[in-house]
Amino acid sequence: MSLRQSLIAWRNRLLGDARFHRLAADFPLTRPIARRRTRDLFDLVAGFVYAQTLAACVRLGLLQLLARGPDTAAQVAARLAVPQDAAERLLKAAEALGLVERLEPNRYALGQQGAALLGNAGLLEMIDHHQHLYADLGDCAGLLRGGGGGGALAAYWPYATSAAPREAGQDSVASYSALMAATVPSVAADILHAYPVGRHRRLLDVGGGEGAFLAYAGARAPKLELVLFDLPAVAQRASRRLKEAGLIDRTRIVAGDFLTDAAPGGADLVTLIRILHDQDDAGAAVLLRTVRSALPPDGVLLIAEPMSGGAAPDRVADVYFAFYFLAMGRGRIRSPTEIFNLLRAAGFSQMRRLKTRTPFLLGAIEARP
Repeated sequence: MSLRQSLIAWRNRLLGDARFHRLAADFPLTRPIARRRTRDLFDLVAGFVYAQTLAACVRLGLLQLLARGPDTAAQVAARLAVPQDAAERLLKAAEALGLVERLEPNRYALGQQGAALLGNAGLLEMIDHHQHLYADLGDCAGLLRGGGGGGALAAYWPYATSAAPREAGQDSVASYSALMAATVPSVAADILHAYPVGRHRRLLDVGGGEGAFLAYAGARAPKLELVLFDLPAVAQRASRRLKEAGLIDRTRIVAGDFLTDAAPGGADLVTLIRILHDQDDAGAAVLLRTVRSALPPDGVLLIAEPMSGGAAPDRVADVYFAFYFLAMGRGRIRSPTEIFNLLRAAGFSQMRRLKTRTPFLLGAIEARP
């Protein structure tokens, strides 16, 4: 046994000893550490309830209500159509989570975390959408034993397990397309801050959904030609959005399946915005080869998506996104090194990471042939 293994074994025996916990909690110098560790442990136990409290605040419209001005518990109960006891319970819970703030003994205003949430429409959409994820995680052990997929989240993403995704109709793509579009603003701002798309002539967004990212890129670079490549039903939705944005005249929309069809050529910049992680390794390899074939020798591929911490696991990537993809039934979160390996196998020779404002939520990689 190595020295590190011996130290870990000793530490774990100590932390598992109830008598040690009592001594640490009583001794003045260790008391703050013991309390903090106990709270951290209970936060892990209670995390699901915290998340459900947040979901209730969003679905009932509590945050939006308090954004209009402070209210008493009785007023909140009447306006949300819930019993007053339930309103008081929710307000106290939301106060504990920083979502609301108490002004008087029984009067509440929007809190700091609540205000931040209201400023991010995409997060609100994700919280509401999490009902599908929670349904699958109700039996997380069973989900792991079964290999993932087959539940509520997989049904929400119809292409995840479909044998013929190009045949998906408008009804089946509407929900996830709208969700992805709603969560684009902060993602697009981060990407466009990290990489100057205006240096290019034509941008091809593969798996571009409703065209939300293209709309932001087009606004940032007025001379940039735009191309979107996605499933037929999704491409129809993109056409409407880009027309509303006044960009349809400089946009080419191509319908197809990037796992079976060749990507449109002629673009010197190709973007994969939260697309690669939707694929298992075999699909990711196909996708990257498709992109490589469409790029000119001086072209650039820009990949932007949440990335794993690799050797140092990250909570957002290696817990939240890892289990999200497990429930979806396809795709996986990857470290930058794993993505570099996939890029090399697809024929890319120059890769570098880009700095993003929120690296724990979004990583970015630039790759060249």
